[in-house]
Amino acid sequence: MAQGLLERIAAGDQTAVKECMEAYGSLVWSLARRFCASAADAEDATQEIFLEVWKSAARYDAAMGSEAVFLTTIARRRLIDRLRARKRRPATEEFDEEQPPDAVRYEPDLSVQAVEVSIAARALEQLGEAEREILLMGIVEGMTHSEIAMATGKPIGTVKTQLRRGLIKVRAMLGTAGEEPDDG
Repeated sequence: MAQGLLERIAAGDQTAVKECMEAYGSLVWSLARRFCASAADAEDATQEIFLEVWKSAARYDAAMGSEAVFLTTIARRRLIDRLRARKRRPATEEFDEEQPPDAVRYEPDLSVQAVEVSIAARALEQLGEAEREILLMGIVEGMTHSEIAMATGKPIGTVKTQLRRGLIKVRAMLGTAGEEPDDG
């Protein structure tokens, strides 16, 4: 008579572990998804369950029930344990966005902003139309290089070059030519 998967796992058969996961993985996963709040949590639970099956395979008794019943019992016990543990953890508080009354609030100086906008607009006006258009698409509209290339019909390399050159010219006009952005 052929040995069952759990008996083979208990005997140390490595292929039986894989076969067990293939045979019962969807059953365990469906149980885990019902008990767990997220797919990531269900994945963790499924791994824990199969680890427990591997450890407990020697306790399996075919006279007491099928392999599926044994796996389901382990899965259910593990999942209930996880739920209980989650309920025992203290609840986290939501971040309160309301600031205390004595907190210093930043109020931007609109007159300074107006001057800065005016200076930046003059610098952009000094660029060629193509460079200005590409810079505005990238900075103001937040388009990616690929999106700009599609919108303008230009090769992506040209878009990247014109963006870079345009930024360098604007920085030079604004007096920040020596400052390079921190790319991380």
